[in-house]
Amino acid sequence: MIRLRSLAFQIAFYGVTTLYLLALLPTLPFISRRRLWTAGVLSWVRTNRFLLRVICGTRDAFSGLENIPPGPLLIAAKHQSAWETFALLPLFDDPAFILKQELMRIPVFGWIAAKLRMIPVDRSAGRAALKEMTRVARAELAAGRQVLIFPEGTRRPPGAAPAYKAGVSSLYTQLGVPCLPVALNSGLYWPRRAMIRRPGTIRVEILPAIPPGLRREAFMARLEADIETASARLLAEGLAELGPQAPEILEEQGPASPLSTPVENS
Repeated sequence: MIRLRSLAFQIAFYGVTTLYLLALLPTLPFISRRRLWTAGVLSWVRTNRFLLRVICGTRDAFSGLENIPPGPLLIAAKHQSAWETFALLPLFDDPAFILKQELMRIPVFGWIAAKLRMIPVDRSAGRAALKEMTRVARAELAAGRQVLIFPEGTRRPPGAAPAYKAGVSSLYTQLGVPCLPVALNSGLYWPRRAMIRRPGTIRVEILPAIPPGLRREAFMARLEADIETASARLLAEGLAELGPQAPEILEEQGPASPLSTPVENS
């Protein structure tokens, strides 16, 4: 039954996404960025969350929303699933997503992302990419926006040892704004590289913001400790909820400590 419901959601998700893209395409030369965001993107997000809840029985719960400060902000979120690439967006007033440059080349999707002034990164460009990312992020923050980054760069399975990259520390040290850590357990319910969507409750915890001004090493140590400690707790809650339906990958990884690998500080 879970597989059938997952397949039904997959068909609905891509069908709805295609309809939204086709509906928005002719409006792009005329619609304002803010109108595209509120009437287009946020409506698409609400539809996806509704479909996921109704078809798969997968709900979501957010805590710590009171920790979101007003004004320009760097957001660093745990990344386990495609779910957070859309479900976190309504939490913030005007977020600019840092995403890989290849996504900008997708017809219609890339055009919409460009209209929304998302921040593409050429991951093959090394330090030049960091400099350009920081330059664009600074301009978006100056416009009062929030910049959202996944500090591990790619999706990691639930329970995997963390692998934080230098990009988030570069942004933090050069932008001079608070950094908001976000923990979650989405990978239990919407696993990467799999069609399965498990029923239950995806949990997201917004943690207290890290104030600007810390040294790079101190910032990275605190960011990793905050996100991984909270994500490990949410992981345990999710495993208790799923019981025998928990993903097998967790058994293969073993009980690795969430702080078992060094942070890249370069």
